[in-house]
Amino acid sequence: MKAKDFGEKFDEGKEDIIDDLDLSGLKRPNQTPRRVNVDFPEWMVASLDREAARLGITRQSIIKVWLAERLEQSSHK
Repeated sequence: MKAKDFGEKFDEGKEDIIDDLDLSGLKRPNQTPRRVNVDFPEWMVASLDREAARLGITRQSIIKVWLAERLEQSSHK
C-alpha cells in the first residue's frame, strides 16, 4: 500500500488500519527486561505472598507494581 493510500484510509477513519501495519519489529522504549536478583527476609516474602494472593497476582507482579509506584512518586518530588 502506498503511503498516500494509507494516509487517506487513516484520515477517513472508516476502516481499521492495524492490519496494514508491520508490528513485528515494534519495541517499547526503555522496556527491555533485565534480570535483577534481590534477597528478602522470610517475613517479607511471606507478606508479599499473602498480599499477592489477596490481589490474585504473582509475587513478581506485586514487587514490580510497588516499585514502579514508588519510583513514580519519587520522580515527582
